[in-house]
Amino acid sequence: MPEIMTAVPDLVGPYQPIWSRPDVLRGILHSLRRLPPLVEAEDCARLTDELATVTRGESVVLQAGDCAELFTDSAPERVRAKAAQLHELGSRLRRTGRAPILVGRLAGQYAKPRSRSVEIGDDGVEIPVYLGDAVNDRTPTAAARRPDPHRLLLAYSHAARGLRTLASGRTTYASHEALLLEYERALVRPDPIRGGVFASSAHTVWIGERTRDVGGPHVEFAASVSNPIGVKIGPGVDPAEAAALVSRLAGTRPPGRLSLIVRMGADRIGERLPPVVRALGEDAARVVWLSDPMHGNTVRSARGLKTRVMRRMTEEVERFCAVLHRHRVQPGGLHLEMTPDEVTECVENCAELGPGPARSRYRSACDPRLNPAQAIALVERFTEVLTGA
Repeated sequence: MPEIMTAVPDLVGPYQPIWSRPDVLRGILHSLRRLPPLVEAEDCARLTDELATVTRGESVVLQAGDCAELFTDSAPERVRAKAAQLHELGSRLRRTGRAPILVGRLAGQYAKPRSRSVEIGDDGVEIPVYLGDAVNDRTPTAAARRPDPHRLLLAYSHAARGLRTLASGRTTYASHEALLLEYERALVRPDPIRGGVFASSAHTVWIGERTRDVGGPHVEFAASVSNPIGVKIGPGVDPAEAAALVSRLAGTRPPGRLSLIVRMGADRIGERLPPVVRALGEDAARVVWLSDPMHGNTVRSARGLKTRVMRRMTEEVERFCAVLHRHRVQPGGLHLEMTPDEVTECVENCAELGPGPARSRYRSACDPRLNPAQAIALVERFTEVLTGA
C-alpha cells in the first residue's frame, strides 16, 4: 500500500490565519456580532433530539458534502443539487429500517486546516497555501493568498444565501468545521431553548483532528455552546484523551449532544478503535458514532494528486461497524466528502494509483471527493453491513 499522508502542522497558532489587517478584522468582527443568527436555536435543539435517537438504533446519519465549499457554491442551483444528492442517498438508508438524518457539509464549509503553510505557485515561487474562501483566494499568487478579513463577511453572506435555499426544501441541516474561532465566536447568540448560548453559524459544527486538544481553544469553544457537536478522532488518539473529550463535551448533557467522527484508516481502525470504545465505558452508548472513511485513507497517485481508494474506504466502513457491533454500540452513520458532479477524484482500486485520477475531472478545491456513483456504492455497503445483508 502507498504511504498514508500525515499532517505536519506548521501554521502559526492552532490553525488560525494571520490576517493582513488586524484593525479591519476588529471592525468586521464587530459587524458580525450585530448580524442576525444564521440558524435558529430551535432547529439546533431539534437536531440534538433527533441525534439522540441514533444512539438507540432508531435513526442513522448521513453527513456529507464538499471538502471545501467555494463561495460560488451558495448559488441556489448548486445548493439544490447537493441537497438532492443527500436526499437520494438518504432514501437508500431507509432500507436499514432507521430514519435518515441528513446533515450537509454546506452553507459554511469555507475554511480548511492545511498540513503546510506554503506551496509552490505556477511560476515556481513559494506562496501561502489556500485556506478556504473565508480566508483567501484559490488563485495561485501571493496577493490572492493573503488572508483577507473582508472574506469573513462574505462567508456570512454566502452561508445565509445557501441556508435560505435549504429552508425552502426538505429538512436538511447545515454543518461545517468550527475552525475560524474569531468568526465562530462573533456569531454566538443567546439560546432561548436550552439556555446559555449557541453557535448560530450552523446547526452543528465539528472540531477537527488537528484542533481537538482537550485543553485547547477549539474544544473550549465547543464546550461553551449548546449545539450538537462533532469531534474527529484519528488513529493517534489516546483512549484516555478520547474519554476526556467525551467528558468535557458531553458530560451530563443528553445523548445526541456529541458525535465522534472516526477517521483512522482501513489498516488501523481494527486495532485503534476498540481501546477507545472501551475507555468510554457506559458513555460509549451515549455518543453518536460516525465513520469518516476518507481522511485516514488519503494517498497520492503516481502523478502526485491526492486521491482515495474506494476499496480501502469500504473496508474502513466495514471494520468500523464490526468493532462497534462487538462492543454492543450502535454504528450511527457516515461522514463523507462528495459532490453531485461527475468528477474523478477518487479511484476504484489500488491498481489505478499508477495513472491516478485524471486532472481534467479533478475539480476539488482541496481534497478528493466521491462522485455520485461512488457515494451510492459506499452508502449501499454501509446499509448492507448495518442490516446484515
